[in-house]
Amino acid sequence: MAREAGVELEVGNRGIITVCLMIATLMQALDSTIANVALPYMQGTLSASYDQITWVLTSYVVMAAIMTAPVGWLAARFGRKNLFILSLIGFTIASMLCGVAGSLTQMVLYRLLQGAFGAALVPLSQSTLLDIYPPEKRGSAMSLWGMGVMLGPILGPTLGGYLTDAFSWRYVFFVNLPFGVVAVLGLLVFMPDDRQHRTSQFDWTGFLTLSMALAALQLALDRGEEMDWLSSPSIVISFIVAGIALYLFTVHMFMGRNTFIPRTIFADMNFVAGLVTIFTVGLVLLASSALLAPFLENLGNYPVATAGLLMAPRGVGTLIAMQISGRLSDKMDPRILMFAGYLMLGLAFDMQAGWTPEVSQSYMILTIAIQGAGLGFVFVPLQVVAFYTMPSGMRTQGSALLSLLRNIGSAIGMSISSALLAHMAQYEHAHLASYITPFNRILQQGGAVSRLLDPTSRSGAALLNGMIDTQAQIISYIDDYKFMLLATIPAMACLLLMRKPPSRASLSQPQMAE
Repeated sequence: MAREAGVELEVGNRGIITVCLMIATLMQALDSTIANVALPYMQGTLSASYDQITWVLTSYVVMAAIMTAPVGWLAARFGRKNLFILSLIGFTIASMLCGVAGSLTQMVLYRLLQGAFGAALVPLSQSTLLDIYPPEKRGSAMSLWGMGVMLGPILGPTLGGYLTDAFSWRYVFFVNLPFGVVAVLGLLVFMPDDRQHRTSQFDWTGFLTLSMALAALQLALDRGEEMDWLSSPSIVISFIVAGIALYLFTVHMFMGRNTFIPRTIFADMNFVAGLVTIFTVGLVLLASSALLAPFLENLGNYPVATAGLLMAPRGVGTLIAMQISGRLSDKMDPRILMFAGYLMLGLAFDMQAGWTPEVSQSYMILTIAIQGAGLGFVFVPLQVVAFYTMPSGMRTQGSALLSLLRNIGSAIGMSISSALLAHMAQYEHAHLASYITPFNRILQQGGAVSRLLDPTSRSGAALLNGMIDTQAQIISYIDDYKFMLLATIPAMACLLLMRKPPSRASLSQPQMAE
């Protein structure tokens, strides 16, 4: 069965390659969020302001998104094994450079390199697994691969918080070294060498227009909240540039020749529906994780290490769900599993919409675990369905596009959630403050509470403002979780566009030459 892609491996070699691919995938996925909790510590060491230090995250995301799209062309031109090993070596070296950075400029430069080299790791690992496993085992293979993709962003803050608290923020980057060395050595020895290189010229027009669109969009999303969105001319210009560049890229892709994203790939309805679905997964994946840390630390007053541990059940739920869904995807309709996953996500967001700082840790853990399980039940079957009907020669391009849409969805989801959080906090603060009047009975003179909360005294006004600010933030978090709940509803409609995967009997039949 594994001969479908022109690769024949011994079972032992296949297992070693799978472990190395998992390590590479987990490294890349971890680094998208592992530095989040360490930003305040980096800020002091690198002498950067709050706005400047966010470029540590933005630079990595922007470059990874830009370099994801041409992965298929690069793999076909230089060979998948060569590209994979070069990317893994470059990613590991860039990680070490980030750990020794002495200034913000150096850190941003090294993070750009890290994102550029790391962009190929996830799509190449996915396409390699799809090639070395027969169709009837791809569900289990995708569950293993999905563990790295999904657990990385989820466990990143937990691991980053522990390393920063126990050692230093520099170990957030140093931790990649031993795993990178092991993965490189394993792939050098056991990964098969594919020498079918394409000689067509690189599609510079498509690459430059797409890069411009992604960079302008990311800049607008990152700086929009700070600069009051469309009230700022620079944000408006960024959105205009992104829209024009995306239009030019789309026209070129469907009208030009030898584009690095083949337009025939969009004839596969399962894959197109998978692109829309993975976008919604990205929309809530990082945003829901990013909201947890400030809620626990700022409103719940949990230490950073404890907050990281409380977020761990999300990863445990994802891990268990991926193992279950990976096995069931080979035996039943994966669309049913995806539907169940969306129901679990909706339930978790509905439960989070009722959170307050006084919520019990047991209820919090249950909610986070259900959310993680929902993501696991959606992600693994999606990978199986999206690639069931795709020719093996397009799998690397398809994997790159899925990773790109997931990253774009994550960027948009993070921006929407942060903008909604800030806007609603201001709105609710003003709304609640309107009740602070001389006619409010609680504030009328005569009792201990009224004296403590006397708005005419400096201490009373400060205490009142703090209480109002806390309540406003709680309500704004509730609004964010309601937004994520609504985001899962249209995503379920994409399941109707997907064709039912073939049965095991049809999979056992010899496949036509591609």
